[in-house]
Amino acid sequence: MDHLTPAERAEYDERAAQAARALRNPVGGHIPVAGGLASVGLAYAREMGAEAVQVFVANPRGWATPAGNPAQDELFRDGCAAEGIPAYVHAPYLINFGSHTEATVEKSVESLRHSLRRGREIGALGVVVHTGSATGGRPREEAYAQVSQYMLPLLDELTHEEDPFLLLESTAGQGSSLCSRAEDFGPYFEALDRHPKLGICLDTCHVFAAGHDLAEPGGTKLMLDLLVDTVGEGRLKLVHANDSKEGAGAHKDRHANIGHGHIGREPFAELFTHPATAGVPLITETPGGKEGHTADVALLKELRGAR
Repeated sequence: MDHLTPAERAEYDERAAQAARALRNPVGGHIPVAGGLASVGLAYAREMGAEAVQVFVANPRGWATPAGNPAQDELFRDGCAAEGIPAYVHAPYLINFGSHTEATVEKSVESLRHSLRRGREIGALGVVVHTGSATGGRPREEAYAQVSQYMLPLLDELTHEEDPFLLLESTAGQGSSLCSRAEDFGPYFEALDRHPKLGICLDTCHVFAAGHDLAEPGGTKLMLDLLVDTVGEGRLKLVHANDSKEGAGAHKDRHANIGHGHIGREPFAELFTHPATAGVPLITETPGGKEGHTADVALLKELRGAR
């Protein structure tokens, strides 16, 4: 290093600092994969400057369980590994282990098992699933018992070293939601015996809509502190970084681009400073197509770099 000029040393130090910040919190987005997991998805990721990605491996609004394309799987897995891009799978939205309908629960088991298997095949670190609701007017206790009965065996099947984590994503608190606020993860974790392969995907829009006012000074820290107190350290594995078109406590899941909603820029900057988010990737699920996604990724990198 002694042979470097002052200007070269300054450039080296800045690149090292940038690499350290990226390592703490890779920033990326949900990418389209129709037409090729690797050929379409990874190309889109590169164009938006993504350091982390999330994909669907099935129709998110259906029950189909497609086998996938082994050649594309290999290219995607190898491409992510070569570029140091952590990948995640989002399971279909219809999954609900708290449903009072037997057919829905059975299909939920099949669908989530498929997402976990496909996650392993493409090298995903985690599979995100919504926590669902207690339908049919049933007590929450019955719904949690059903979660334990049908979801816990799927966690027990994750015995391979390369198996992904199962990441619970809370909802915005609509209807009879089982998990919307940070403290709601407690009974969900208890129902699943605090399984070692269980983690959390925190959606900023969802927790804001559920009543955690991240826009208030210190609001982000308060919410993350409560989350850690509820489930323990190391359980937060992924953040969905989405602003909100609705106000705090509105119980409406309407995503906005970063800094263009009711949450604003500063709470996202605060995410990068809390101990609970160390090493945790941020994925955007915002509107605006590739242009909007690219702008949001760039802004999050800017906020990360300012800390």
